[in-house]
Amino acid sequence: MKLAYTYDHHNACAEWKRRELQDWLTDVFEAPEVEMRLRCTPEIRRHVLGEFQTAGWATNVKIEQGLGLTVFALHDDLAFQLQTGNMSRAPYDLLKLQHLYQANRIQAAALALPTKECADKISSNVAHAERLCSELEVFNRIITVPILVVAFN
Repeated sequence: MKLAYTYDHHNACAEWKRRELQDWLTDVFEAPEVEMRLRCTPEIRRHVLGEFQTAGWATNVKIEQGLGLTVFALHDDLAFQLQTGNMSRAPYDLLKLQHLYQANRIQAAALALPTKECADKISSNVAHAERLCSELEVFNRIITVPILVVAFN
């Protein structure tokens, strides 16, 4: 696995840099031992989860009591979501991050997902960064939480 690029929605990059966490976050996706191939999602998730837990982030955090909705990781006023599943799940991730932002639980977020080329290797109809970034541009006034999109391949 290798970092491909980042996309800055509503100045999220500045928020991650201000907390001195942007380089750490992007380094998580520099993992040559994680090979991008068919059905490699469990290895990607295991690697990323281990990195966040080692850094002291709370993982699989409920976003509302009484509901089974979770975010991948939470630390202070930042949230992180990893999406390696079906494309229909990515907009749902945006809604969860927007909810946390409007509830004043976070000030910024990051959402990591594969590039289109990488997503096609993993399986069919996997969420990919190119589409998510296009959708963020379209819904710029609706999804107002600062989100740093991290694309990997």
